[in-house]
Amino acid sequence: MRDRLFITTMLLPTVVLLLLFYGYPIFDNLKISFTDLSLLGMKRGGNWVGLANYRELFRSGDLGHILFNTFIWLTATSVILRLLIGLGIALLLNTRAMKLLRLAAVSRFALLIPWATPPIVAVVIWRFLLERNGAVNEALIKLGVVDHPIAFLADMRTVWPSLVAIMLWNTVPLIALSLLSSLQTVPDEYYEAAELDGATNWQKFRFVTLPFLMPAMLVLGLMSVFWSFNNFVYVWLATGAGPGTYTNVLATEVYLKAFIDFRLGYSSAIGMVMAVIMGAFGILYLRLVARQQLEETL
Repeated sequence: MRDRLFITTMLLPTVVLLLLFYGYPIFDNLKISFTDLSLLGMKRGGNWVGLANYRELFRSGDLGHILFNTFIWLTATSVILRLLIGLGIALLLNTRAMKLLRLAAVSRFALLIPWATPPIVAVVIWRFLLERNGAVNEALIKLGVVDHPIAFLADMRTVWPSLVAIMLWNTVPLIALSLLSSLQTVPDEYYEAAELDGATNWQKFRFVTLPFLMPAMLVLGLMSVFWSFNNFVYVWLATGAGPGTYTNVLATEVYLKAFIDFRLGYSSAIGMVMAVIMGAFGILYLRLVARQQLEETL
């Protein structure tokens, strides 16, 4: 009983701080989402409108397009490609050839450069590179791939692939290095036993490497969902949700409604919908981590 009381006493300040720093803003945002509060009328406050903001949101003709951009392009596409490319790089760095040539350490250092680059800086760099008179267009024209410059971030056919490419350049290195760490924990005896059984390289990857990597890939995948789903920086700085509203996502819609249309109540409703979705992913992530910890103790 005393031990439980002591633990509770020690944890209480942390719980109070968490409630103050996280609980209160969420509660306040929820309260605002039921009002028509405007950025121009902060002093007088907002009138209670109940679920009107939520009804307007779910009846909006733009919601389908915004959700498609958020779930398919910003989240699913970037997360899947991030994991696949990261896995490929990790496997390459873990090959015997890379170890014999002593290129693994140099490659790991090179990977740290894009990962350590702040997203704002990464977007600015790639905006210059992807301009009509930028280095990418110049290289493509010289190689004969295209005969005229492409407006990568202004053309609807290329804007989303370009945005995803920018995100991947900035975030894949962390995935690759994390998976490389997991690869290096696989005992060599497993590969030797597989070779004695006549396993091909594909069979060794499928039945030895992949089972060891799956727990890390699942956790990294869910973390990537968190990074991508509510991401604002890449989309806003690269395209401003354009051309038009073609690349508009939930995070940029919150900004547009709050600071362009001055509708804080409506933007808070969008924010709460995002919070519920992220909360569901958070529960899934915690359950996955708890299950992995349980398996490690058995």
